[in-house]
Amino acid sequence: MAHEALELAFHKLIDEYAPVIQLGSGFTFTEGPIWHPVEHFLLFSDMPADVRRRWDARHGVRQVAKPSNKGNGLTYDRDLNLIVCEHATSSLVRIAPDGTRTVLASHFEGRELNSPNDVVVKSDGDIYFTDPWYGRMPGFGVERPRDLGFQGVYRVRQGRADQDPELLVDRYQFGQPNGLCFSPDERLLYINDTEKALIRVFDVRPDGSLSGGRLFAEGLKDDTKPGVPDGMKCDALGNVWVTAPGGLWVYTPDGNHIGKVDVPELAANLHWGGEDWRTLFVCATHSVYSVQTKVGPRNEPFMTTRPAMATAVPEPATTNAVPTSAASSATAHHSGQEGSTPLQIEPSRTALIIQDMQNDVVMDGGAFASSGSPEHCRQQNNIENTARLAEVCRAKGVMVIHVWFVVEPGAPGLTMNAPLFHGLWEANALVRDTWGVAPVPGLEPKRGDFVVTKMRMSAWEGTSLETILKSGGRDTIINTGAWTNMSVEHTARTGADKGYHIITPEDCCSTMNADWHNASINYAQQNVAVVTDTNSVIQSLNLNG
Repeated sequence: MAHEALELAFHKLIDEYAPVIQLGSGFTFTEGPIWHPVEHFLLFSDMPADVRRRWDARHGVRQVAKPSNKGNGLTYDRDLNLIVCEHATSSLVRIAPDGTRTVLASHFEGRELNSPNDVVVKSDGDIYFTDPWYGRMPGFGVERPRDLGFQGVYRVRQGRADQDPELLVDRYQFGQPNGLCFSPDERLLYINDTEKALIRVFDVRPDGSLSGGRLFAEGLKDDTKPGVPDGMKCDALGNVWVTAPGGLWVYTPDGNHIGKVDVPELAANLHWGGEDWRTLFVCATHSVYSVQTKVGPRNEPFMTTRPAMATAVPEPATTNAVPTSAASSATAHHSGQEGSTPLQIEPSRTALIIQDMQNDVVMDGGAFASSGSPEHCRQQNNIENTARLAEVCRAKGVMVIHVWFVVEPGAPGLTMNAPLFHGLWEANALVRDTWGVAPVPGLEPKRGDFVVTKMRMSAWEGTSLETILKSGGRDTIINTGAWTNMSVEHTARTGADKGYHIITPEDCCSTMNADWHNASINYAQQNVAVVTDTNSVIQSLNLNG
C-alpha cells in the first residue's frame, strides 16, 4: 500500500510506503481514539456496540466500559479526566480517574443538545465541542426527535459547567459540524462539516470566542471511494489531517492539499500517541490501525502530564531564594551571591529555549562572522554544551523550543528602528530557505521539539512562544543561545516580567566577545534569572526527573 504524495512536502510528514498496521478488528464502528500520556494505552469508542475499549502493546484490545452511553469523541483535560461526547444522553461529560461522572453540557436554551460528537480542550481549560444529530440516528445513537432546530459548535468555560454552553458560531452555518482542532498556537480553530464536505477555519479571539469564519478546504469527496470529513487533528507544524475518501487527507496551514494516507477501511477519526507521539492511530469502521509518521501532534494540554514526582528535599533557608515551584540557586550566581544550594528543576514544568543558534549568527562564513561571534561561540563551547543539555532535557520530559530569526525574501515586515535590524537587512542575513537561516550542525530540531520564528530580538515579541509554554503548563525556562547580551538577555527580562522563572546556563550562551558576555551575565541577568552552568542544570534534571 502506497500513500499518495500530491506535493513533496508530504514526504516530510510520512514515508510514502509506511505500513498501516491493523491493531484490532471485529468491532461495529470505531471512533474517538485518544492516547493516555502516562499509562501509554489507546482508548477508543465503539458507538453502535455501546462499548469503550482500550489497546496497549502488551495486552492488545480490552473492554473497559459497557454500556458507554454510545460515546463518540474522547479527549483528556490537563488532570487526565476523560471528556466524553455521549450520543445516547446528548451530553458532554467528564469522567474522573476514580469513575466519578459529571455532566458538563446537556441543554442549550432549555432544549436538549442533539448529540455531542467531537471535542477538544484549549490550554486555558475551556472545552470546545460539535453537536450534529448523528446520535439521534439508528445505530450510532438512540433514534428520537430533535429538540434543537440547528447543529452548533459550543464552548464550556472552565469552571462554568453549571451554565448553558456558549454557542460559538451562527446556528445555521453548519449542516453537520463534526471534527474540530486547534492550530499549534491556538490562534485558529478548524471545524469540518460532514454534510457539506468542507472545512472552515475561525480566528480565536483572546477571550476564546471565534471570529472571521472562512472556507479552508472544500470538495472532500470522491464518488469512487468511501469516506467523509469526520475526525480531524492538527500536527505540530500546523498541517491539518482529516478523514476523507480513501483514508486521511493532509492540508498545509494555507489550505494546500499535499497528500493522502491510504487506510483499508472507511476512516472515522485519528490521534497521535506512542512513546514519542509519532504513532498515528486511526479508527476505521470495524478496526483500529496504526501508522508511523515523521511528525507529531500539536501539543494538547494533557500530553505533558507526568506521574506525581517524589517530594524534593527542602532547600536551606536563604534570603535570596527563588520560589521552589520553579528553581533555586545553583552552584553559580543568583542575585549577586555565590552559593552551593543545589538547583531544583521540575522537568514537567520546564522548557529549554535554544535561541538564534543559526549559521548566519554563530558560524564561520555567516553574515555576522566578522563580529567575532563564531570565535566566542567556540570559546564558550556553546553548541556542544547546548546539544548535551538538550538531549538530557528531552529524556527528562523538558519541552525543547528552538527560536529562530527568520526574514522573508525582500525583508517585508523587518523594521529599521534599530542598528541591529538595519545591519541584518544590509547583510541580507537570516533569509528563509538559505544556508544562513538554518540551525547550526548539532542543534537541529528533533522529534517532539517545537520551532518558533521571530523578527525581533526577544523570543516573546510577535511569536507563539507563550501559547506553547502555557499549553504545556511550563513556568520555568532554561534560557540559552545567541547573543547573550541581546536575544538571550531580552528574552530573560521579558520572561521575568511575565512571571516565568528564568535559568541561564552561561556556558550555553555566547555573543561577539567575552566582555559583552560577562557584562550581561554578571550584571544585567543577575536581576532577572538564576545564572548557572550546564553541568548544574543537568545534575538537577537527573536528580529530579
